[in-house]
Amino acid sequence: MTAFVDIHSHILWGLDDGARDLEMSLEMLRIAVESGTSDIVATPHSDLHYAFDPEKIDERIRELNEAPGPKPRIHSGCDFHLHVENISDCLEHPGKYTINHLRYLMVEFSDLNIPKSIGQVFDRLLEAGITPVITHPERNGLLMKNIPQLVSWIHTGCLLQVTGQSFTGRFGKQARSAAGDLMSRGMVHFIASDAHDTVHRPPDLAEPYQFVVQHYGEDVAARLFVANPAATLTGGYFDVEMPETVAPRRKWFFF
Repeated sequence: MTAFVDIHSHILWGLDDGARDLEMSLEMLRIAVESGTSDIVATPHSDLHYAFDPEKIDERIRELNEAPGPKPRIHSGCDFHLHVENISDCLEHPGKYTINHLRYLMVEFSDLNIPKSIGQVFDRLLEAGITPVITHPERNGLLMKNIPQLVSWIHTGCLLQVTGQSFTGRFGKQARSAAGDLMSRGMVHFIASDAHDTVHRPPDLAEPYQFVVQHYGEDVAARLFVANPAATLTGGYFDVEMPETVAPRRKWFFF
């Protein structure tokens, strides 16, 4: 059975709009492992609504690991929002928000605006040894209206993560179409669950994986659900396709 690596989830209870309590966290972990996930990254929000507390995150992960029942390996991370205080703190403490305190940073954009200075912010993060991973662009109308900007960010070293349930229609026809568009352009580097609960947004990647296998092939699915996300756990590198804005051809360069 394929062992998925899920780099975006809200499985830690009481920290954001994800799991409500310990029991829900444990049930989400059970769903994850039974659907084929071997490793999952807990990425609580760091934004203007939810404070990011690394000590509390470590405490929650420790409690989950000590609890009985099946579960995947749990790793630390963050769903990082691009506001001034966050950016400043991240540049001062590069490993605070990244997956396993290494290289990769999950970055979420607002649905309301894209600051013109974001390119400069990404440049500074990359110079600090941080690789921004833009989360669920297919669900952000502003980002999808500016494909050339996404392409330019990939060329500078950023990566994109699409939500698995976008392929299966959970977020509507527009998100599903956008996910297919990004795939056709070779602009998807990770597929993750962005799980928030046990029913509506569970940490189940099995159905999205089968969809990608059917429409894009096993090699592509293995890369996006397993190999690429596994590299984030160790801060490793992998090959990245350099997309074109029109009629993309598949060209690979070492990232």
